[in-house]
Amino acid sequence: MSEKSDIDALIDLMARLPGLGPRSARRAVLHLIRKRGPLLTPLAELMGRVAETARECLNCGNVGTSDICAICNDEARATGVLCVVEDVADLWAMERSGTFRGRYHVLGGTLSALDAIGPDELRIPRLVDRVTAEGVEEVILALNATVDGQTTAHYIADLLRDRVALSSLAQGVPIGGELDYLDDGTITAALTARKRL
Repeated sequence: MSEKSDIDALIDLMARLPGLGPRSARRAVLHLIRKRGPLLTPLAELMGRVAETARECLNCGNVGTSDICAICNDEARATGVLCVVEDVADLWAMERSGTFRGRYHVLGGTLSALDAIGPDELRIPRLVDRVTAEGVEEVILALNATVDGQTTAHYIADLLRDRVALSSLAQGVPIGGELDYLDDGTITAALTARKRL
């Protein structure tokens, strides 16, 4: 009986993942059980290691296994350009495009009066500090084209307008679109055709 309840608990946990509902979770768990040796056991071991070692980069907010992520440690990255994104999924989407070779800053969300999320709940003060400390020349506001994303972009633009050149993503990003769901070509076009604010 405990075996069945563990399997049911695993299905319930898997169903909480984005893109998986109860039926998809059942299929995934059944597949993992059938492929226990080549799939389930290594996955469980790796998940345990990631649970112990994953951490947020102290500099930009990316996720990695050290205090400073590989992107921030990469000396080949342009230090004068900072791309501001809402969350780590957006950073990873930008990286998938292979177009941007600067550094990032993850806000950890967007401003939202309804949810009582102000600048201090996000990494906006840290962004201002980085612009000054790192000699940033351009800040690209690559925030989602939602009401909260654009409100956040305008707030940051007002804060930094006299300190640094500001730009935002241009064509290719639809209104209401989210970076994590865009294809690489769309992200590349949007980044290449960014515009000054």
